[in-house]
Parts: sequence; C-alpha cells; structure tokens
Amino acid sequence: MKVAVLDITGKDTGRKVELSSEVFGIEPNDHAIYLDVKQYLANQRQGTHKAKERGEITGSTRKIKKQKGTGTARAGSIKSPVFRGGGRIFGPRPRNYSFKLNKNLKRLARKSALSIQAKDNNLVVIEDFNFEAPKTKEFVKVLKALELDTKKSLFVVGEESQNVYLSSRNLEKSKVVKATGVNTYSVLNANKVVIAESTLEGIESNLSK
Repeated sequence: MKVAVLDITGKDTGRKVELSSEVFGIEPNDHAIYLDVKQYLANQRQGTHKAKERGEITGSTRKIKKQKGTGTARAGSIKSPVFRGGGRIFGPRPRNYSFKLNKNLKRLARKSALSIQAKDNNLVVIEDFNFEAPKTKEFVKVLKALELDTKKSLFVVGEESQNVYLSSRNLEKSKVVKATGVNTYSVLNANKVVIAESTLEGIESNLSK
C-alpha cells in the first residue's frame, strides 16, 4: 500500500512511501482491540475511592434504646448503616484496576487499529518537521493546513520533535506521541493519524516482531 508524503502546508511532495502490509494491512482482530482498549482505560483509573464502613465511623458505642417495648426494630449502635451518618454497607475501597496482557496480543491490537485507519484512508504521512521554539500558534497552522483544526488527530513524531509535542499540549483535540507511545486507544480515538516519515520504520519494526 503506497501513501503520498505531504509537507506541513498540506501539499503533496511528489514522493510516496510503501506501508508494510504486516502492520497496516492485516485483518483486524476485534477482540484483541477490545482487550487492549479495556486495559488502557483501566490503567487510567486512580482507584482511590473510599467510603467509611461502620467500624470506621466515629461515634458512641452505647446502645441507643432498649431492646424491647419500643414498637420499632431493635437497634444497637448509632453507627449502624440504617441510620443517617452511619457507616456504608460494602462501600468502595482503594484498589488497583490494572491487569496484564500478553505482548503479542497488544502488538496485534495496535496493528489492527492501524489497519482499520489505513483501510478508511485516515492515515496521513508527513515530512519530518520541528519548531525552533514551542509555539501553539505554529502547531495550529499545521492543523489548519492539513484540515485537522476541527477534528481529533494523533501525530506520531520522531525523537527530535520535542517542540512539536510541547506546542500541542494546550490543544484538546490533538495529541502528539513518539513512535514508542502509539497505543490502540489513541489510534482509534483519532479521526486522522498523522505519521512523520522517519517514524514509519520504527513503528513497523516494533510491531513486526
């Protein structure tokens, strides 16, 4: 599969690159995608939720009324969950939501995500670029030239493009990552995936193992 290489003004440079069919042209595995996205979202959870149960509530341990003769249910503690201000029954406790996935499965999920975007013509290959200094305004110009200023986009750039990453941090709909930071969720969450020309080899070598 050949894709035209664009410059940062959105114009065709006249060159084309060959995308590896082993990475960008496989039959997508929906279950692998599901598991990888599930793990990614689970890892974003802090898991610091906590509610006090009856043993953790501060209050008197005195029996609040006599056992019989009141005409209502017996009650032994003001900290009981049935009373306002009492402890919560089976409340949430801090926990870790992360879980392990096989490396080969994660690799398959990422190849499947890239193949889906390639099949839908949502992959753009661009010449390597960088800014002299971090400027959001310069990055917005690139987005407008590529007609991505109103769409969700994922930029995969090289190691030397640190200023491009810094210029994009204030933009809600654009995300910039290095080749090693490509994940299934980010690829599928973007309307367009923009890949710097020099990172293609790294992506293909990482996912072809």
